[in-house]
Amino acid sequence: MDNIEVTSTDGITGLRGTALIEALERLDPAGLAAGALDVNDVVAVIDPKEIGKDDFRRLLAALSRVPSLDLGKVAPAHFANLVSRASKTQLDNVVAERPLRERLLDEIFGRMGSHIRPDRAKNLHAVVRWRLSGGVGDGGYDRYETVISHGSCAVNRDMREKAKVTITIGPTDFFKLITHQSTPAVLFVTGKIKVKGDLAFAAGLIGFFDLPKPS
Repeated sequence: MDNIEVTSTDGITGLRGTALIEALERLDPAGLAAGALDVNDVVAVIDPKEIGKDDFRRLLAALSRVPSLDLGKVAPAHFANLVSRASKTQLDNVVAERPLRERLLDEIFGRMGSHIRPDRAKNLHAVVRWRLSGGVGDGGYDRYETVISHGSCAVNRDMREKAKVTITIGPTDFFKLITHQSTPAVLFVTGKIKVKGDLAFAAGLIGFFDLPKPS
């Protein structure tokens, strides 16, 4: 597709659905003036339920091409809505593309520190290891370590401390868990999440975070 130069929001934010995604795919990042597009304006008008099975992947791929449209700039409520309304097939298509899988997982884990509830975690020191299936690490997992310590939460890709609990889960089920579309209990009963270590702590883990709820 031919690139188009965009220097304002005219002709872009007025689009919806697939038409907007196609415009983003044709966008020339080099010709985009600073501040011409706000990523929150873009994602606010995209409803995954109104686009095709592969369009959610296309959207994230298109956004990743443009530095000013970085997912890290998406407001928590918009981000939660975007992920929560995506279907399993749409999410599966994202995680099947390695760079997008890493980008989405890194974004979610990178936000954990800002969602910790200091009032609930102020007396806690606990390490949680996450194993996301379908990865490229040892045993076929992507690994993250979250260290909840006295009201803060830090995320590492290296496993540095002894874990209180190790959680194994598929990426799509993880996305549904952190956007309140599923619960640890349901995932555990259906065999979609496996827990090694302190089961009681794992069951209440989400309660230490104030995760944005989709509207």
